Amino acid sequence: MNKIRYFLESQAFGVCSWLGEKMNISASSIRLYFIYTSCLTMGSPVILYLILAFWMEMSKHLRRHAHPTIWEL
Repeated sequence: MNKIRYFLESQAFGVCSWLGEKMNISASSIRLYFIYTSCLTMGSPVILYLILAFWMEMSKHLRRHAHPTIWEL
C-alpha cells in the first residue's frame, strides 16, 4: 500500500508532502483539508493546488538551470 501511495504522491506533484514538510504537518491531514474545502467551496482550493504545483516545478527548473550537472554542460 505504501508503494502505491508514494507512486501517486510523486505523480501528483507532491504538493501536499511539500506543504507538510514546510509546516511540520502530516501530508494526509493536508490532503483531507484540500478534499473537504474543495467540496465545501466548489473546487477553489484546486486552483491553489495547481498554482503551488506550478510554482514547485518552476523552482526545480530554475534551480536546475542555475546549477547544471556535468551532463547538461
